[in-house]
Amino acid sequence: MTLRHKKGITYDIFVKMALAIPGVGESTSYGTCALKVKGKLMARLKEDGQSVVLRTSWEAREQRLALYPEVFYLTGHYRSHPWILMRLNTASSSLAKPAIIHAWQQCAS
Repeated sequence: MTLRHKKGITYDIFVKMALAIPGVGESTSYGTCALKVKGKLMARLKEDGQSVVLRTSWEAREQRLALYPEVFYLTGHYRSHPWILMRLNTASSSLAKPAIIHAWQQCAS
């Protein structure tokens, strides 16, 4: 039996999942919709409207990139910073939620 994940979430679904976590609030960053914790940027909608940028740790970033390259990716701009990009149209809720929680943990601590 294989576990199948429904592919694709919207930014609204992403936000709904994030706002269910204590201390997360809506804001803006670099002219796009964003989510912050205690004023710290946790995630934001990328300018293309198709991806989100999430705070991460170096280890978690490498794991996500290796395991789910169709969902998570990097651009040159983010290579030297602890952030990862997630394609909304290929992400499932079951992959997005742990990434959101991890981003929250990076900000809340």
